[in-house]
Amino acid sequence: MNDRLVNIHTHRPTGCAVEPTFGGVHPWQAAERFDAEALRRAVGDAQMVGEIGLDYACGVDRELQMRLFRAQLRLAEELRRPVVIHCVKAFEQVMRELRSYRLRAVVFHGFIGSAEQAARAVDAGYYLSFGARAFRSPRTVEALRRTPLDRLFAETDDSGEPIGEIYRRIAQIIGIDTERLEEEILRNYRKIFER
Repeated sequence: MNDRLVNIHTHRPTGCAVEPTFGGVHPWQAAERFDAEALRRAVGDAQMVGEIGLDYACGVDRELQMRLFRAQLRLAEELRRPVVIHCVKAFEQVMRELRSYRLRAVVFHGFIGSAEQAARAVDAGYYLSFGARAFRSPRTVEALRRTPLDRLFAETDDSGEPIGEIYRRIAQIIGIDTERLEEEILRNYRKIFER
C-alpha cells in the first residue's frame, strides 16, 4: 500500500497509510458522565478530537449529546486541535453549533448528505470525508462530485475495504487520476496539521 494515502478516519488501523490519532467521546456515550478532566483525558495527546457530534438516529438523549458536543468543541478550541464530526440526522444542529467556535479544522467524517449540505459545509470552510457508504447513495455521489479537491478526504471508517480502493473509486467518480487525488488529500492533511 502507498504510504502517502491518508485515511482520515478508520476503526481498523493498518499502519500502512497516514492515519491520525483520535481522542474524545462519541455521542453514543453521552449518557455516561464526563467531567472536564475526564474529557481532557479522553482526548489525551491525540492529533484530532473525535469522533464527536450528534446522532439523532440513536436512542441517546439529545440534550445529553448536545452538552457533551459543546464541552468537546470548547476543549478542541482550547487545545487548537482539529475535530472529526459524527453527524447523523442532525446536520442543521451541528452546523449551528460549529459557528460558535474557532476551530483549527472541521472534518465531517463518513459524509452521506446531499450536495446542498456539502456546499454549506464547504462554504463554512469545513472538510468532507467520504468512505464506502457514500458510493451507495446517488445524492452523496453527487455531493462528492461537487466537493472541491481542497476540501476532500477519504476514509475506511469501519468497512473492510482497503483505503486504496476508496481512493480509486473516488478518483473515478470525480474524473481524475488516483495519483492526483493522493496528492490533493495529502496536501489537505498537511494544511490541517502544519499550521
